[in-house]
Amino acid sequence: MTAPAEQADGAALPDFPMRRACPFSPPAEYAELRETEPVSRAQLKVNGKPAWLVTRHDLYKKLLGDERVSANLKLPGYPLQVPVPEEMLQAVPLTFLSMDPPDHTVQRRMLAPEFSVRRMRELRGRVQQIVDEQIDRMLAKGAESPVDLVTELALPVPSYVICELLGVPYEDHGRFEEWAWAIMNHDISDEDRGRAHYELDRYVDGLVTAKESEPGDDMISRLIAFNRETPAVTHSDIVSMARLMLVTGHETTANMIALGMMALLEHPDQLDTLRAEPELVPRAVDELLRFFSISDAGTARVALQDIELGDVTIKAGEGILPLNNAANHDERVFPDPDRLDVRREARSHLAFGYGVHQCIGQNLARMELDVVYTTLLRRIPTLRLAAPVDELRFKDDAIVYGLYELPVTW
Repeated sequence: MTAPAEQADGAALPDFPMRRACPFSPPAEYAELRETEPVSRAQLKVNGKPAWLVTRHDLYKKLLGDERVSANLKLPGYPLQVPVPEEMLQAVPLTFLSMDPPDHTVQRRMLAPEFSVRRMRELRGRVQQIVDEQIDRMLAKGAESPVDLVTELALPVPSYVICELLGVPYEDHGRFEEWAWAIMNHDISDEDRGRAHYELDRYVDGLVTAKESEPGDDMISRLIAFNRETPAVTHSDIVSMARLMLVTGHETTANMIALGMMALLEHPDQLDTLRAEPELVPRAVDELLRFFSISDAGTARVALQDIELGDVTIKAGEGILPLNNAANHDERVFPDPDRLDVRREARSHLAFGYGVHQCIGQNLARMELDVVYTTLLRRIPTLRLAAPVDELRFKDDAIVYGLYELPVTW
């Protein structure tokens, strides 16, 4: 742990991450920083090191569109969000999320066809079937006692979908969900996080090895086949790509399913609007993504050169955190930003990041959320919360915000 960092005037830097005081709002400090110091310094709780926070929408886009910043988490100064011992950090292979061009470009081009708009149209029917099957199971339990929407719907749907896309046996979902939780939790021990990384890597490596000799109709097999025809990456690269898809392909969408339904059930006027005009659900999906902005960690960068941003100079080697949740509540872009409005045109939100690393799975996430929200509103019109919001457990201990449980009834 380094010594506490200080500002130019000698005052201690604020700690990051900053916690949400209200589950429906960003940390209160974001609005003040956006107005008074949109590029400011903070001290990372994980290791005491300083990093720059970027809180304004235009500056966020400018920074992430700058080729002088790197996503490489192994570079000195990169603002890590979970504690990782240096030897472990250097040993873990980079995923394309943490690569810079041209390596990043090669892997992104390999993955892009799997998440195209056309591919999502082809998948929608199967996603609808999965959602209906999970809702059937929910309804079969009856409404005599509350049902947890997280375990019954929010987590199974994206887990089923990503397993089928990758060719992963769904019966293994509990294992990779536990590994993902350990990897992304702030408070887990170094030993447990290292074990999760090791076991997940070993599991995915086994999957890729098996598909190299016995391919199927799945994403991993298609990546292997493409690479044989046009060699561009190694076996380890394909393992890294598959591992990233497996972890990120279910966790973020699961959290948004639960948070989105909680928000709609707590805002009955918005819920009534969607029931009366279900064609607004795609717009509501983007509004909910903007409203919650569940991760401020995925856009972390380190400066490769000195960069002028706003009124400050970010020095080469300094870490930078462009904050989705702050930029997505910038009143210059989203009037009355703390109000949930399913009619809002929020497509310019930054919940999926910006620039060359903008989330490659955003079409899949939007489609899954659209199907889930639309189907729940149609099939269980009397759905309601079975516990007050202030009694729910939120994932304040993780780098991706969400809910641990969401008890509902109807």
